[in-house]
Amino acid sequence: MFTGIIETLGKITSLQPEEDNLHISIEADIANELKIDQSVAHNGVCLTVVAINGNTYTVTAIKETMEKTNLGHWRVGDLVNLERAMKLGARLDGHIVQGHVDEVGECVAISEAGGSWYFTFSYGRHNKNVTIEKGSITINGVSLTVVDSKEFEFSVAIIPYTYEHTNFSTFEIGTKVNLEFDVIGKYVKRLIGLSG
Repeated sequence: MFTGIIETLGKITSLQPEEDNLHISIEADIANELKIDQSVAHNGVCLTVVAINGNTYTVTAIKETMEKTNLGHWRVGDLVNLERAMKLGARLDGHIVQGHVDEVGECVAISEAGGSWYFTFSYGRHNKNVTIEKGSITINGVSLTVVDSKEFEFSVAIIPYTYEHTNFSTFEIGTKVNLEFDVIGKYVKRLIGLSG
């Protein structure tokens, strides 16, 4: 379980395919605090630490993860949003984030707004995911509030701190992102689907 409050950025140093799996090595200032078998969210994807070497650690993504996330677009040198699992009893500063990506979205618009930014994302019709204005959304692991919700598209407002301390500063039109929709909304959607 995560909160969507990014701790730090990591830099991808190695991508090693092995059959359908991908071993990802990341340089990060939290590497020496990690433990083998610990869960860390990487752009919102919960992955398990399998090796640590100094300020670099390695995680492994399996075929299922590769198919449902933007990991296939990652390149050596890319910056990745990192968050360790939440501590029981700590403040929940973001919202409840599972680290299970629902689908990949695409950045379709970016506009500056006097010191902040609006980012607009589109997502597919096939999963029937929904957003609501003032509802929660997780983009690349970042807990955000939806400011404009349309069918299969939504916008978020980004403050300078978030822009500077996450990989939002690297986004361009066409950037593929990991989306995790609000867990409560997903249960409501499921219940309505079962009763219809």
